[in-house]
Amino acid sequence: MNPVCVEWQARLEEVVARTGLETVLVAHSLGCLLVAHWAATTRLHIKAALLVAVPDPASPKFPRVAHGFAEPPMRPLPFRSLVVASRDDPYTHPEQARRCADAWGAGFVDIGPAGHINADSGLGAWDEGLSLLRCLCE
Repeated sequence: MNPVCVEWQARLEEVVARTGLETVLVAHSLGCLLVAHWAATTRLHIKAALLVAVPDPASPKFPRVAHGFAEPPMRPLPFRSLVVASRDDPYTHPEQARRCADAWGAGFVDIGPAGHINADSGLGAWDEGLSLLRCLCE
């Protein structure tokens, strides 16, 4: 209920250290910011990351209980990555998601109006997301 970025980074570091070079991260919302922060500090290598619904820390809807996620590093990620955004995400604007993708050296996919790209968005199994993940991993 009170996420702390450095704690999440430490846990991600532990997991990636065990899973190795073929690791593919799939992150949603706050998890996308975690991946950017983690990538800026780790010496570990992964295969790729699918970053879905990147939130804008400057948004009034950004959870104020989240500590340390603001101002994610805006430099290229050292692995293949793809940012997936919705045109009507209440936690960001497509332009902000695009800025993150550009700064991170990530591909960018706008899936149209799909809310926060979560269970409440009514996407079901989200076959398009699975297809994007497969393409990223090739």
